[in-house]
Amino acid sequence: MNRRRVAAAVAIASVSALASVAVATTARAAAGCQVDYRVSSQWAGGFTAALTIRNLGDPINGWRLGWTFPAGQSITQSWGFTANPASGAVVATSADYTAAIGTGSSVEVGFNGTWAGSNPVPTAFTLNGTACTGSTAPPTTTRPPGTTPPATTPPATTTPATTPPATPPVTTPPAGAPTVAKDGSGQYTTVQAALDAVPANNTTRRVITVKAGTYREIVTVTKPYVTLQGLGSAAGQTVIVNNHSNAGGYGTSNSATVFVKARDFIATNLTMSNDYGEGSQAVAVNVNGDRATFNNVRFLGNQDTLLVNNYRHYFVNSYVEGTVDFIFGGASAVFHNSTIYEKRSTGGPITAANTDASLTYGILFYKSTITGAANNVTQLGRPWGPAAQVLFRECTLSATIRNAQPWTDMSENSWKNARFFEYRNTGSGAGTNGNRPQMSDATAANHTPQKYLSGTDGWNPVL
Repeated sequence: MNRRRVAAAVAIASVSALASVAVATTARAAAGCQVDYRVSSQWAGGFTAALTIRNLGDPINGWRLGWTFPAGQSITQSWGFTANPASGAVVATSADYTAAIGTGSSVEVGFNGTWAGSNPVPTAFTLNGTACTGSTAPPTTTRPPGTTPPATTPPATTTPATTPPATPPVTTPPAGAPTVAKDGSGQYTTVQAALDAVPANNTTRRVITVKAGTYREIVTVTKPYVTLQGLGSAAGQTVIVNNHSNAGGYGTSNSATVFVKARDFIATNLTMSNDYGEGSQAVAVNVNGDRATFNNVRFLGNQDTLLVNNYRHYFVNSYVEGTVDFIFGGASAVFHNSTIYEKRSTGGPITAANTDASLTYGILFYKSTITGAANNVTQLGRPWGPAAQVLFRECTLSATIRNAQPWTDMSENSWKNARFFEYRNTGSGAGTNGNRPQMSDATAANHTPQKYLSGTDGWNPVL
């Protein structure tokens, strides 16, 4: 599809998800800096947290945030920073897109972590050596007796209970699994070589483990039942990247770095990226195989980052960034407990759905976080096809959302004729008005992740 690209700007990242098991906790600075630490969801052995770092002193061109984790707590995956060490006396340093914080400005970053025994808040925040002092309170795991659940939690009859999944183990590959390593220590030096070695008529799960590193190649999956599993300590350590683009003569759909053309594909603990930059559509991943699952995967790009082309796809604990229409296509796709980030300071539409009129389900964002580089500029989507179907359900919408008009037209397709809805969203970007259709409770009962993905074979990958 032909769509205009506009320049991107310096971005921030955040991660959080709604869950009744946790409430916000805060550490506030007396001078120099202010840090808000929020545990947004937790489950057995794991949790998701977000940090808002506000600079009250001189402008900072690179920041270093320190804090102390109790024994048993550790960062396993981060957005917007790197942590070394990731446990104990943690030192978090800014990634390139969150490096600068002006006076009075803030950045939002986040992470997944593990905990043992209990999940208390960290202590002793410092920003570039300046103490960020203040009181903290441990997260509440149960509501006081007799209290009414918040409006963001749907009735039990509306949504089947789902528990946010922990990041899958990545350090111990299955016995006999092929290993890809650029340094020659594995069976293959490229991901494609390992995929090519899978039998053409494969009928059993084949797990291909990929050592940490950057793999600049085009990857095409044509064999069913294949798993790509990154072996780094975080998804950002194993990167598959290339820079094909529509402007380079490939066309939009053929510009992808990764093509998934077979059924029952799984990817975990990886980054899939197109680093072409600005100026043209450039796809990171083109998913065109049924029953694809992506767990703890980062999708990086600008315009048209992720093409959910056809069939059914499930994205969980993942991160998608871009500028324009960066989640687009005609699939039935669910984004669960994930972070969606608009990179461009002038905003743009997140989705460009092309759902066929015969399909009930298009793209669902469920208990995910929507954030961006600037406030009141990001649109939830526009209709690539006239029957486009998109639902943002129980999501945290940050101030990046264009509150008054979060949906927009595309070519001759009017957003008002598309099937665009919100349901029980929260956050500063949430709201209701004549331009923000809200789904009813009765209809929402049939718009769960399981409903979007079940098809005629009852597929249920929801964790």
